[in-house]
Amino acid sequence: MLPAGLVAQPADRVDHHRLRALHPAARSVLRLTVGACSCDLVRERHADRREDERHLRDRWRRAGGPRDSLLTVIERHRQGAGVPAPAGGWPRALAAFVAEHARNAGDTLYVLRFGAAHLPAAATDGPTRRLHAALVVARPHGWLDEHAPVLVGR
Repeated sequence: MLPAGLVAQPADRVDHHRLRALHPAARSVLRLTVGACSCDLVRERHADRREDERHLRDRWRRAGGPRDSLLTVIERHRQGAGVPAPAGGWPRALAAFVAEHARNAGDTLYVLRFGAAHLPAAATDGPTRRLHAALVVARPHGWLDEHAPVLVGR
């Protein structure tokens, strides 16, 4: 079911409880990554690795991430660089997975977050949007906004 190179790992306990509160019917809470990072699922990497990492450093600073964990974030991002993208790219592969999962398992909650910290409580405070899987497939680059829960169904 998962495209080659996409990894699903159980979420930690804090994120598990926060997300189950939003979608109590969920049986499991997982993190989806390419390598160890999820950047590739929502944006293309810059051709110049240094420019790509500069973008992450700037973003980390703006998000208020602790300086001592920045290297961990950068290393995690580098691990995804060696994983070849499927035909059509990662956002399209993710959208196809999301649609297939909705067909097989029903409504599924997705939340995109930046960084290694727990999902911010604010991400679970806002309204959860509902989307049809067909819309996700039609807009593979625009359906998932950071820290905005999305429930995707058939």
